[in-house]
Amino acid sequence: MELTQRQKHFFSYLKEKIAAEGQAPSLRQAAADMEVSHTAVAQMIQQLEKKGLVERDGHYSRTIRLRHPEQMEEEPGGARRLPVIGQITAGLPMYAQQEWEGSVVVDGSRFRGDNLFCLRIRGESMRGAGILDGDLVICEPRQYAENGEIVAALINGEEATVKRFFLKSDHVEMHPENPAYEVRRYPFRELLVQGKVVGVIRDRVESGTAEGKRS
Repeated sequence: MELTQRQKHFFSYLKEKIAAEGQAPSLRQAAADMEVSHTAVAQMIQQLEKKGLVERDGHYSRTIRLRHPEQMEEEPGGARRLPVIGQITAGLPMYAQQEWEGSVVVDGSRFRGDNLFCLRIRGESMRGAGILDGDLVICEPRQYAENGEIVAALINGEEATVKRFFLKSDHVEMHPENPAYEVRRYPFRELLVQGKVVGVIRDRVESGTAEGKRS
C-alpha cells in the first residue's frame, strides 16, 4: 500500500482533527484548512477509502474511522503486524490514537478482526486468567462489553485497566483474577470500555515477532 505525499498529508490532517475534536472535519472546514476545493477533499477521502485507511458509515457521513498504516501491513506467511498502544485517550476510539510504542507480528489466521491493537499489562491482577505482568493483550476495539468479558477500559479519563467486566443496576464492577486484589466499583460516568481482550502475547516485541493465544 503506497500513499502519495498529498494523501499522507491529508491522512495526518484527519488524525490530528479527530484526536483534537473527536470527529472528522466537514468538507468545508477541510477544504479551507488544506486550501483546496471541496471536490478535491472528497476525492482524497475516496482514495484513502479505497486503500483501506478510511471507513465511512455512508457516502455523506462525517463519521470517519481511520486505520493506522501499521495495521495494514502484511507479513510473509499470513502474519499481520499490530500496533502497541502507549496510552488510551478518553472518548476517542482506538484508531484515533497517536501514542504508539512499536508493533508486534502475530498469526493473521488466528487474529482476524479489524483495527486490532495491543496494550502492555502492568501488575499481577489478572494472573488467574493467564495474563501476566509484562504481557501484551490483543484487543478488539469496542465501547461496550458483555458480563464476564475481559476488557480494556479507561477510568476517569486517565487510568487504563484490564479487568473482567460486570454491569450492575447502578454501577460497573471490574473484577481481577487474583485474590490479592479487590473488586473495583465505578459509576457509569467514570468508566469507558475501549476494547475486548481477544488474545494474550508472552511478549517478544523486541524481536518483532510474538506467539499469541486467543483468550
